[in-house]
Amino acid sequence: MRRVLILTAPLLFACSLVETVTTASPPGVEVTPAVTIQPPQPTIAPAPTDPPPQPAAPTGFPDPAGFTWSPVVAGLRSPVDIQSAGGDRLFIVEQRGLIRIADENGLRQEPFLDIRDRVFDTGNEQGLLGLALHPDFASNGSFYVNYTRGNGDTVIARFRVSDDPDRVDPDSEFVLLQIDQPFPNHNGGRLVFGPDGYLYIGTGDGGAQGDPQGRAQNPDSLLGKILRLDVDGGEPYAIPADNPFAAGGGRPEIWALGLRNPWRFAFDPGTGDLFIGDVGQNQWEEIDTLPSGTAGANFGWDLREGLDSYEGDPSPAFTDPVAVYSHAEGGCSVTGGEVVRDPSLPEWQGIYLYGDFCSGLIWGLFRDGSGAWQNRLLFDSGFQITSFGSGVDGAVYVLDRSGEVYRLARGG
Repeated sequence: MRRVLILTAPLLFACSLVETVTTASPPGVEVTPAVTIQPPQPTIAPAPTDPPPQPAAPTGFPDPAGFTWSPVVAGLRSPVDIQSAGGDRLFIVEQRGLIRIADENGLRQEPFLDIRDRVFDTGNEQGLLGLALHPDFASNGSFYVNYTRGNGDTVIARFRVSDDPDRVDPDSEFVLLQIDQPFPNHNGGRLVFGPDGYLYIGTGDGGAQGDPQGRAQNPDSLLGKILRLDVDGGEPYAIPADNPFAAGGGRPEIWALGLRNPWRFAFDPGTGDLFIGDVGQNQWEEIDTLPSGTAGANFGWDLREGLDSYEGDPSPAFTDPVAVYSHAEGGCSVTGGEVVRDPSLPEWQGIYLYGDFCSGLIWGLFRDGSGAWQNRLLFDSGFQITSFGSGVDGAVYVLDRSGEVYRLARGG
């Protein structure tokens, strides 16, 4: 096993001191953000439904010696995200501005999407950073990306598949949201459709160090947040009526706040709970969770890092992390992972796997039947872990920045 220790973590934090929302512009035309716009209107809250039956809580961790990370794809350049729409196609994001397809025949050379002409990836944490396939991707061909453009600003955009299901016209781009980024770090990057059908977006705190402008705690800033948009309810998007600031008091796009850089987060497909890996400053990396449907949580940055005070007095109203590790014991930059729901691995059901970019360590985390969180170091992978992902079939993947994708599988 190889171990990699570096002083900087890629992609794992992003920023902006001024942010604006803009509507779409013609492809190839540089957009000048508007200073004032009419905010999107709230959508009608959906009627409450009975929650699905909750899966049984795990009772312990399997012996990791009986399992391995089996290679699936090689030959990539800085892969940072992976998605599946069913079938045998995996959509893999390369930081430089490509989305590649891998299938049973291997990695295809012709890209699914090539937007290198508009992606700015000069900085270690810049580039094409996230991909989310629309829940109805099979019928409408829509998907969403998160990238940094020529001036370093964040762009959230939609594309649509052409008549060829394996190729996308770059000129089909429709820009939903732009966020000014004056620094090259703390850009977030994750996009995920939740079980409610809304698009969730992770944003960093504005970059530099220590959130100097206090953006993460500012409800009038989109930075240091999880955002939640209704991409089907209006153009460029609508606001879900149950967003915490939908009626005022802050930016209506916000779902949760007080985050430094939620580089990777994921929903448990079995429960709908949200798991967030929030990259720390100098001492602590943390995993945060939200029960399904919980709005308005404040995770405390930059008043605290992990559970320790950072700048000021933490509030008892802050939502505590469920797991932390120090840089001394585990690396430098957490990469949020996935809850295992792979039916071929019943021993792993309900266990959340997450890792560290620098050390390659992978931990498991679950909440037991008594409500207590159990956390354990399971693998020393040797990877530079940029992301985890899961397939429609439940398979759990890990991405190594050196260019490989691996799947959790039986065998030692």
